[in-house]
Amino acid sequence: MTIITDERCTAYNSPGHPERPFRVNGPIKQLKTQSNLKIDWVKPEKASESKVLRAHSINHFQRLTEPHDFDGDTAYHNGIRDHALRGAGGALKALELAKAGTPNFSLLRPPGHHATKEHAMGFCYLGSVAIAALEAKASGSRKIAVFDFDVHHGNGTEDILARQNYVEFFSIHQHPAYPGTGTESFDNCHNYTARPGLPREDYRKIAERAFADLKVYDPELIIVSAGFDAYAGDPLCNQKLNADDFRWFGKKLAEFGVPLASAMEGGYSDDLPDLVFAYLCGLHGK
Repeated sequence: MTIITDERCTAYNSPGHPERPFRVNGPIKQLKTQSNLKIDWVKPEKASESKVLRAHSINHFQRLTEPHDFDGDTAYHNGIRDHALRGAGGALKALELAKAGTPNFSLLRPPGHHATKEHAMGFCYLGSVAIAALEAKASGSRKIAVFDFDVHHGNGTEDILARQNYVEFFSIHQHPAYPGTGTESFDNCHNYTARPGLPREDYRKIAERAFADLKVYDPELIIVSAGFDAYAGDPLCNQKLNADDFRWFGKKLAEFGVPLASAMEGGYSDDLPDLVFAYLCGLHGK
């Protein structure tokens, strides 16, 4: 297993904000001290401007350097564009490793799946997974799946990838919840909604529908937006999953037997290290 991370992504912080340095520091500490997985550690390169601009407008790219907040949830931080570029670079590195047959996980912040073509929002500045999907398409992949199990709808990924040839987007998420999108499926975008407080067995049934549709699509490559905020102890939503459920997500995805790239999205509880570890074990069939 190769973990893609960079300590620089923990350098920014808004006091009291749930998107905090612990989201990376905590899992790193656990993986280094308690993991029974053999791990190689690599740092990402920043994504190139040309690869970012497949997914985002030049206006948005330039806006990331302007020193004022994007919205009430999404602050400007000094150097945030570079942090976001390393996050996108992590997803691109995960893609490269997946194609080489190497299990991987991009453990970086900020997350990315709410960033639309034109706007930063929902703690996200650049659509890392969408950027990786468009890179896969540009490099010749023809049946790319993006699978998003973050509890919030990946509206930014959907905005970027909607109606793209050779790419299908699958998102399992709570509704109603932020950002209020993802209630309908259309064209290449498949949305599966779960009501707040759903028993975990029922949440898995919804996920099984998504996996069944993914199997019908028969992808040659899967890129995963791995969010851990459907956890029962997460402060930002209302679901009941536990660590075993995230292990199950990892196992189900690994069973497809195709190149698999994973990048972390949400997950804001103090138990996040255990959830990440469970998902990685699932990817290994443990």
